[in-house]
Amino acid sequence: MQVELAQLALVDGGLERNTRKVVEIIGHADTAGGTQLVVFPEATLSGFPTRENVAEVAQTLDGPALAAVRDAARQAGVAAAVGFAERDGERYYNTTVLIDRTGAIALKYRKVHLWASDVGVFTPGERYDTCLWNGFTVGLQICYDIEFPEGARALASLDADLLVVTNGNMDPFGPVHRRAIAARAMENQMFAAMVNRCGSGDDGLTFPGESALVEPSGEMAAVAGADEAVLRVKVDRALLEASREHYRYLHDARVPLALKRIEHDDGSHSLAIEPRRRRD
Repeated sequence: MQVELAQLALVDGGLERNTRKVVEIIGHADTAGGTQLVVFPEATLSGFPTRENVAEVAQTLDGPALAAVRDAARQAGVAAAVGFAERDGERYYNTTVLIDRTGAIALKYRKVHLWASDVGVFTPGERYDTCLWNGFTVGLQICYDIEFPEGARALASLDADLLVVTNGNMDPFGPVHRRAIAARAMENQMFAAMVNRCGSGDDGLTFPGESALVEPSGEMAAVAGADEAVLRVKVDRALLEASREHYRYLHDARVPLALKRIEHDDGSHSLAIEPRRRRD
């Protein structure tokens, strides 16, 4: 399977400009060459909002920006993972969705671990879900999430074998995410496709790019540079089987996750974060 890592420079608050760029890239996906998924950075459509403008740039799941992306995916016949500032009633979330080739939303994830600039803008997510897509069980994470091993392990316990990470990591923390994403892939024996921003933001931040596909062994299969690029990478399912042939970290682990398991009517499961108990 071919995946395209669409490493972009985004405009914070530039909803229309960013959406046009995403639609254009989806329209040029190399479907003839086997591309079945295009992955974009964190908060792709909205860029990073502030407390002052989040109400202006945030959209609902049925808003026009996401509708345009869904239509582009349907027309191109390719899946896409894209991030945006989501409005849900009076709350806002840093959200990534996996859109399948029909334009349907196959999976939604709200960022659980908020970075300093997210706090006061977004509400943290509270659950982990996976979906079956194209023969892979897929889980989503966003940027700072990957620095916490529990989230990726939660997705692995839901049988994820492909972790898709929309990323907005800035300098000087590029090396942190290179190490973290390799560890998350290796310790859970899954593929990890991480796509970061590049260029500069309005607040003076610089984003190093370095988007990557990591194999279940933790080896980097492909790494982008610092500039805008669409990196085409191959995901070989045989590497999953090879990584799990002699041992399974998930099966051998002796420390359970403190998450609540939710059973759904369709037979699927979710893991929910339970509030911490207060110590009086």
